[in-house]
Amino acid sequence: MMARDDIEFGAVSVAQTPKCATPGTPCTPCGEGRSEEGFFAPVEIETGGLPNEGDFVERHEFSLPPADGGKDAWLFLAAVFVVDALVWGFPFSFGVFQNYYNSHAPFAGQPSIVVIGTSSMGVMYLTSPIIMGLCQMFGRWARWTPLLGLVIMSLSLALSSFATTTTHLILSQGILYGLGGGITYCPCIVYLGEWFVKRKGLAYGIMWSGTGLAGVVLPLLLQSLLSALGFRNTLRLWAGFLLVITAPLSFLIKPRLPPSATSHVRLFNLWFLVTPAFLVYQAANIIEATGFFLPGIYLPSYARSTLGAPSFSAASTILLVNVASVIGCVAMGFIIDRLHVTTCILLSTIGATVSVLVIWGLSSSLGLLYFFCITYGLFAGSFTSAWPGIMRDMTQKAQNNGKGSVDPNMVFGFLCAGRGVGNVVAGPLSESLMRGSLWKAETAAAYGYSSSYGSLIVFTGVTALLGGASFVWRRLGLI
Repeated sequence: MMARDDIEFGAVSVAQTPKCATPGTPCTPCGEGRSEEGFFAPVEIETGGLPNEGDFVERHEFSLPPADGGKDAWLFLAAVFVVDALVWGFPFSFGVFQNYYNSHAPFAGQPSIVVIGTSSMGVMYLTSPIIMGLCQMFGRWARWTPLLGLVIMSLSLALSSFATTTTHLILSQGILYGLGGGITYCPCIVYLGEWFVKRKGLAYGIMWSGTGLAGVVLPLLLQSLLSALGFRNTLRLWAGFLLVITAPLSFLIKPRLPPSATSHVRLFNLWFLVTPAFLVYQAANIIEATGFFLPGIYLPSYARSTLGAPSFSAASTILLVNVASVIGCVAMGFIIDRLHVTTCILLSTIGATVSVLVIWGLSSSLGLLYFFCITYGLFAGSFTSAWPGIMRDMTQKAQNNGKGSVDPNMVFGFLCAGRGVGNVVAGPLSESLMRGSLWKAETAAAYGYSSSYGSLIVFTGVTALLGGASFVWRRLGLI
């Protein structure tokens, strides 16, 4: 069987697989016949296969399902789309739960409710490099980790239904759910690079749009369930639904390339972590993340407390952000395969900054707030869909500087970790901003800046602006 962990594949069709990929045949010298496309480049491997297995390996190699198309590739993409939607859609809809917890016993008046939502997403982001590294090292077992993660998520929601304090919810609906979500989600990223090569950016955009699509349905569904059943029965019902729907899909989340016959520890090339380019990308990524999640958390309560919107209309703010992000993610996934990553980030930055500082800051009616939700979701929601461009830029820089091959999945993992840092910081920081708002009015607010959310709006807009720093650094020739 072909040793998957001993090969780094290029963005070439199976028919173009270099001779060194087949044990027992001469290896093409380094630098000859290599494709410059994609993230991976073929390297020499140890030959030493079993006697007379060359013919079998060659037949198996040419029987691999095609990349960038075909039934298996599209079924894989459909499965990770749904899993992404349900894994990330729930914490991205936490604003509905926060609104409920703030106004219902036994959590009304308790501190740190916002930390529940930020901790679940923060743990998923922060654990990404570790889980992806383990998936790469133990490829034979990674195939089954999505199912394990789904069980952990369902268990965490079931335990949350027995909570009586916000601390209980932070541990179960927050941290434990985030751990299960990371275990479920990371193999999707690892395998997506095998199934899609030339259309990698588009595939990422389609997968990530699942979160936005879930955000269209889940806020309304969860709001209705909370109103009718209360939080305990809602969490129990969702735990069962999550497991029943996603468990069969986990069997479609599988590698395209066969795992190695003997798994072994693999050293990763982390040279990119200390490069000026990645440090700029990561710093902008962290800063942008500290403000990105705040509208999704506070928009329902803002609409209800500042504009006097009823519960359904307040929950609709999250719906609009998420439905717009579906379009934004797919559009960004399309253009990231064609434009430089810093140009794509600039487009996201301009749209997000203007929408926050101009539209939300000056919103005085529910209609104008809805317009903000659409523009913010369209531009800010597409920011992470530019990550395939960062992954490509880092691998190309490593090759150009003679640093060897960089695993793009590890680039993705550390970008996730950076976003997790921003997400975790955002929770307690936003509570401080709400308590110390400089623009809090004595009477009913006429627009966003004069409400108790004024400092929050300014902070979100400034962090969105700083998220585009990589474009400036590239124009100055520093990256």
